[in-house]
Amino acid sequence: MQLPENPFKRALHAGTQQIGLWCAVPSNYVSEILAGAGFDWLVLDTEHAPNELPNVFNQLQSMVGYGTQPVVRVPWNDAVTLKRFLDIGTQSFLIPMVQDAEEARAAVAATRYPPDGIRGYAVASRATRFGRIGDYFTRYADEMCVLVQVETMEALEKVEEIAAVPGVDGIFIGPGDLSASMGLLHQPTHPRVVEAIEDGLRRITAAGNRGGVLVVGDEALARRYMAAGSVFTAVGVDAALFARSSEALAKQYKG
Repeated sequence: MQLPENPFKRALHAGTQQIGLWCAVPSNYVSEILAGAGFDWLVLDTEHAPNELPNVFNQLQSMVGYGTQPVVRVPWNDAVTLKRFLDIGTQSFLIPMVQDAEEARAAVAATRYPPDGIRGYAVASRATRFGRIGDYFTRYADEMCVLVQVETMEALEKVEEIAAVPGVDGIFIGPGDLSASMGLLHQPTHPRVVEAIEDGLRRITAAGNRGGVLVVGDEALARRYMAAGSVFTAVGVDAALFARSSEALAKQYKG
C-alpha cells in the first residue's frame, strides 16, 4: 500500500494558488459535501469549532477520493495533541498562535520522529494504514505539510525568522486576532489591518516561504491578498455560508 500523496503541499511549494474553505461545522456529512465542491483544501477546525478527534477521524475518511486536501487546525501548538491527530492520518496542519521561530520549530518537531523531532512511535495507526504502508517511516515527512499561524503584531514582526524554520511549509496570517492585537477588535478589514497583512504577505514571500490568509465575503480583498503573495487563500466559512443563505431564503418568503 502506498503512502497518500499531498498535492496541496506540492502546489504550495510550486507557488500555485490554492483556494480553500473553512469547515467549522463538525460533521463528516458536511465535510464530504464540501470536499466535492471544487476547493483545493478544507480546514477542519478544532480551535474555534465544537470539534474533537473522533469526529475529525470521520471527516478525514469522508474526504477520501475527492481531491480536496484536509487541513486540520489543532486547538493549540501542543505535541501531545498533534501526535493524536498525526496517528489518525492527518498530513496537513494549521497550528495557531505561533509567536516566534522557537515555537515554529516546536511545531515542526512534533510532526517528526527522532532524530528530527519528538513524535511518538505507533506502528498500527491509521496513518500507516494499520501497518500496511511499508515505507511510511522513511517517507512520511515528504507528504507532511506544516502551516503556522501568525496572529499578533509581535509575531508579524518576527515573520522572517519564522519563515526560515526548516519544515514550515507556509505562514497563515490570522486577520481576526491580528486586528485584536492592534487594538482594532472585530475589525479585520480596517485599513491598518489590511496594510499590515499585505506587508506581511510580501515579507513572507521575500523570505522564501509561502503566505496564506482567510477572507470572508469580500472577493476584491481576497484578490488583493493574492496579489500581495497569498498562495493558500481561504474564501469563506461553511457555518457563515449556511447562516447567511438560510436567512436569505427565509426572508425571500417571509419578508
